[in-house]
Amino acid sequence: MKLVFFDDFKLGAVKGDNVVDLSGAVGDIPHTSPQDLLNHLIEDFDQHRGALEAVIAEQPGTPIASLRLCSPVPKPNNIVAMAVNYMEDGTRDEPAPINAFHKAGTAVIGSGDTMVLPDVPATIFEGEAEMAFVIGKTADNVKAEDAYDHIFGYLNFIDGSARGLPPAGNTFFQMKSRDTFAPMGPYLVTADEVANPMNLQVQLTVNGDLKQNFNTNDMAHDIARCVEWASSIHTLHPGDVVATGTNHRGLSAFQDGDEITLAVEGLGTLSFNVRDDLKRTWGRDTRLDRMEAGLEGTTPQLTGKYA
Repeated sequence: MKLVFFDDFKLGAVKGDNVVDLSGAVGDIPHTSPQDLLNHLIEDFDQHRGALEAVIAEQPGTPIASLRLCSPVPKPNNIVAMAVNYMEDGTRDEPAPINAFHKAGTAVIGSGDTMVLPDVPATIFEGEAEMAFVIGKTADNVKAEDAYDHIFGYLNFIDGSARGLPPAGNTFFQMKSRDTFAPMGPYLVTADEVANPMNLQVQLTVNGDLKQNFNTNDMAHDIARCVEWASSIHTLHPGDVVATGTNHRGLSAFQDGDEITLAVEGLGTLSFNVRDDLKRTWGRDTRLDRMEAGLEGTTPQLTGKYA
């Protein structure tokens, strides 16, 4: 099942090129917000699934193209983002120590929305293509062998980053939790529809140019280990999001007017725009391009404030 929120956060399911409105089937679930509705639905999904499938079978739905899709996970209580979690196509000698950071729920936007670059002296703005999973049942000190029992589904995720902000060493919070810096979507795919999440191709384009192209099988710490480790630090609850990291070699600058697409195999295509009111510019070369040219660091800012 592919779950979406659309228009004014009505719950729906994708059926071909259409979306079936599931509002009637979940109307009896007590909730205080769209995220609260999703959390309760996920927690008791086995009880609700039959009713949802009946509505999907009976209703033709409305064309997706005529609807405004929202993030399928509107405002999760926790967004845990794994850090340096890829072997970078074999260029790393060994996995980096397992690590993560939190992103704010207020950073979430959906497909068709706009990432806004703030007026801060970042050396570069990047967006990291990632596959994320959503917790399906309470996870507290979960063993790796039981990890997949706690996963509800998967979705496309972008980890927006404002890099190089001063002071040096004061990094993750101010770099990662900016408003609009966590695009997700277009829908949430239930785990039964993803045969092997550790073998999915991830592709990100900027204005139609392919920048990132890697497979989740290059993860340094696999999904099961991520669940085990994160749940040993704090309890994960239904509706929480865990993003699994990226292969950094294809990262390039996000800048004003960019049209971004992210397609993780089987999870649809997330599309959004970038806006920078300061109209700053950077080169279009990726980290890999610079490495192959013998250059260090990310591409420098070319024009605009803080250049």
